[in-house]
Amino acid sequence: MIGSPERERLLGLVVDLILRDGMIDISLSAVARRIGSNNRMLLYYFGSKEALLDEAAMRAYERFPKLRALFERLGEPGDIEERLQRAWEDLSTPENHSYLRLFFQRFGIAMRESAEWGDFIERAGVSWVERVEARLREAGFAEAACTRGAQSIVALWRGLEILLLAGTPADQLAESYRISIHSLIGQLQADGIARV
Repeated sequence: MIGSPERERLLGLVVDLILRDGMIDISLSAVARRIGSNNRMLLYYFGSKEALLDEAAMRAYERFPKLRALFERLGEPGDIEERLQRAWEDLSTPENHSYLRLFFQRFGIAMRESAEWGDFIERAGVSWVERVEARLREAGFAEAACTRGAQSIVALWRGLEILLLAGTPADQLAESYRISIHSLIGQLQADGIARV
């Protein structure tokens, strides 16, 4: 069943749907109707509406190459501050806006229905922080600095993404980000907690 051609076809249609129309207050019946299927078939392949939408959203992420490669690019050689600047350029590119909208819709739903979306909440709160933390550690910062720095960076990304989607000019956000990252890296180094 998992990986079957029909399941993959349905999943692809749901990915198209949620990227185009979003996922706020969408029922399983509405999903089925819009993709030309039925509730029974979707439940057979995915188990629940939440499982279907979660998998579709994760699959949607794969359609955005700059997001997929974000942490690999962040791990490339060079100055960590410059790499973090490139990371914001990758995140904020207009081609990623539909995925960013989907992420925040999903987050809002998960806050309202936390029992059904617990896995997503955990991933949203931990995954990116851990990945940034690993890159800071590779750059030579001490353990405590890596944790605090990663939390600050991901929080900055999320806040600026909201402002970006709300219409704040991208150049203003890029300048705010540049100043914030420069200050953060400078503070970590000034505190004497870098090993380099």
